[in-house]
Amino acid sequence: MSCLFYYILPIKMVKCSLNINRGDWMLNSSLKKDAIEKLKKEVANYEKAQKNIQQSALNLHNSRTSALGVVDNVEKYINSIANTPKEFAKEFETIRYNTASFKALSEITYDEKLMIKIAGGGTAAGVAAGVATAAFAPTAAIAIATTFGTASTGAAISGLSGVAATNAALAWLGGGALAAGGGGMAAGNALLALAGPIGWGIGAASLVAGGVFASKKNKDAAIKADKERLDILKERKKIDAVQYEIVELTSTTKKLTNGLFTAINEFIYSARGITTFSQYTPDQRHELIAIINNTSALSQLFMKEIGK
Repeated sequence: MSCLFYYILPIKMVKCSLNINRGDWMLNSSLKKDAIEKLKKEVANYEKAQKNIQQSALNLHNSRTSALGVVDNVEKYINSIANTPKEFAKEFETIRYNTASFKALSEITYDEKLMIKIAGGGTAAGVAAGVATAAFAPTAAIAIATTFGTASTGAAISGLSGVAATNAALAWLGGGALAAGGGGMAAGNALLALAGPIGWGIGAASLVAGGVFASKKNKDAAIKADKERLDILKERKKIDAVQYEIVELTSTTKKLTNGLFTAINEFIYSARGITTFSQYTPDQRHELIAIINNTSALSQLFMKEIGK
C-alpha cells in the first residue's frame, strides 16, 4: 500500500499541473482574441473618422471657392468706380494676399506622377506623403491641401508663375523639401494623417494584416494589440477635434459669404448709374466701407490654420 501511494501521488500532481497550464493558455487566448477584436473596431472607427474629415475638408474648400467668387465680385465693383479712396486699394492688397495661396493651390494642374516625383526629391516622409496623396481624387487632394496649407504656404507659391508655381505647389502637396518650395514635414504629416494606414505611423496596419494574429504568445499579443488600439484611439481623437474646427470654420465662412453676397448685390442695385465715388450719398459711403470691412474679414478666414 505504501508503495502504491507514492506511485499515484506524482501522477496526480502532474495532472493538476497540466490543468493549470491549459487554463492559463485558454485565458490568454481569450485575452488575445478580445484585444484583436477591439483593435479591429478602433481601426474601423479611425477609418470612419478619416472619411468624415476628408468630406469636411472638401466642404470647406467648396465654401471657400464660393467665398472667393464673392470677394472677386466686390473687388470688380470697387475697381469700376472712379476716384475711390486710396485706403480701398490698400485694403484690397491685403485681401488679395489673404486669398493668394488658396488660389494658387486650387488652380494648379494636379499630376500624380509629377507630384510623387517632386516629393521624392525631399525627405522620406515626403515620398510617403506623395504616395499617400496620390490615393486621393484630385479634388480631395486639393481640398486637404487648402484646408491645412493656405496659411503655411504664405505668398511663396502665389508669388511664382507658370511651371515654377505648379512645381512648388505639387511639391507642397507631396510634402517635399522646403528648399524645393514644398511644405516639408508639416505638409507631409498633414496629408499622411488623412491618407489611411500609411499615415498612422504606429504599426497598426501590419498588426491587423497579420502581425498580432501570427504571434504564438497570446498574452504578449494581447498587450501589443491593446497598446496599438490606444495609439489609434489617441490619433482618432485628434482627428475628431480637427474636424470640429473645420466644420466651425466652414459654417462661419458660409455665413459671412452669404451676408456679403446679399449686401454687395443690394448695394449695386441701389447705386446703379453711379460711376464715381463722389456721387455716393454719405449713407452709401458708409455701406460701402462696411462691405469692404466684411470682405476683409472673410478673406482672413482663408488664412485660418487648422489644428494649431
